[in-house]
Amino acid sequence: MKVNFFDLTEQYEQIKEELTPAINKIFNTQRFILGDNVFRFEEAFAKYCGTKYCIAMSSGTDALLASLMALEIGSGDEVILPNFTFFATAGVVSRLDAKPVFVDVDKESYLISDEEIAKAVTSKTKAIVPVHIFGQCADIEKIKLVAGDIPIIEDSAQGVGAEYKDGSKAGSLGLMGCFSFYPTKNLGGAGDSGAITTNDEALYNKLIKMRNHGMSPKYYHSFIGGNFRMDELQAAVLNIKLSYIEKWNNLRRINHNLYRKYFIDQELVSIDKQNTLSTENNVILPYRKYAECGIINYHIFHQYCVLVNKRDELRKFLLDNDIETDIYYPVPLHKQECFSYFNYNDADFPNTNYICNNILALPIYPELSETQIMYVVDKIKEFYK
Repeated sequence: MKVNFFDLTEQYEQIKEELTPAINKIFNTQRFILGDNVFRFEEAFAKYCGTKYCIAMSSGTDALLASLMALEIGSGDEVILPNFTFFATAGVVSRLDAKPVFVDVDKESYLISDEEIAKAVTSKTKAIVPVHIFGQCADIEKIKLVAGDIPIIEDSAQGVGAEYKDGSKAGSLGLMGCFSFYPTKNLGGAGDSGAITTNDEALYNKLIKMRNHGMSPKYYHSFIGGNFRMDELQAAVLNIKLSYIEKWNNLRRINHNLYRKYFIDQELVSIDKQNTLSTENNVILPYRKYAECGIINYHIFHQYCVLVNKRDELRKFLLDNDIETDIYYPVPLHKQECFSYFNYNDADFPNTNYICNNILALPIYPELSETQIMYVVDKIKEFYK
């Protein structure tokens, strides 16, 4: 049985009849930049996230970059972020000649540790960027207690629709929320695009100008911005997909529950012993931080990542049996060659190192069938026999 890691073709078939006329209309009008589709998406997405404003952007990376630029972060400034995240979270900081300050994450949830943030705060700290990794919100309440007046920028690239324990959606918890609509995200476009959400009117007005080279009115530039505009084509796709996002996120949660059921049935996990891999406990399931708080959408499972024994050998075995997997992420930020000049102490990141050495992402996309999930778990059981 073939199990793709991700497959967008079935999703496309669901919305093809809606997409075609929307795309044709753009080509008929020849309005490709900052038209009605973009403005409708900004209004709809702000409402969805529970914020006053949304600024449609060219990518999730540019959303993070523009957010830091709006706070005028630059040389000599420090930005605290998790060591375990996609590279863009740190890359945008370095592009502004500021210093990314890496801190360790929680071993169970993979989320940034508020205790480690507290140790890292200095007089140079100008922002904190918690990441809602794999679709689960960081503990913003605890982070705010540590942050004080330091601005919090949510990296919500993987968190569209995820909710905090009070029911607030990702993107509404900090000063700004940054989203990616890369095609494989839960809400994905037909290429690169992103967004920033905020309740701050002054930041909104600044970011609207910033995404268009700091220009307003035309050919008058009060500051240097960038070309961070979302295309009309991306906005048209996202406007249609946004109406499906709750359905698709729920299907991901259903798939998570199926994985959990079959892993327990196969005795591959020990529910009472989730922290340490052993011969009796070859798989550690994703930790659901807010599972008992009564919030349905606390986790939207952008990725379904387990910790496993013999990760690389298992991955090869699964591929030999036509099951695709991936590794998010194999190398911590502090070990990336481009950041070697910071000379971080490897011993300061025991949880990040442990996760990177053992993590494996299994297929979780909405159209995955129960039969395919059973097959994946059966093959993992076969490997560990």
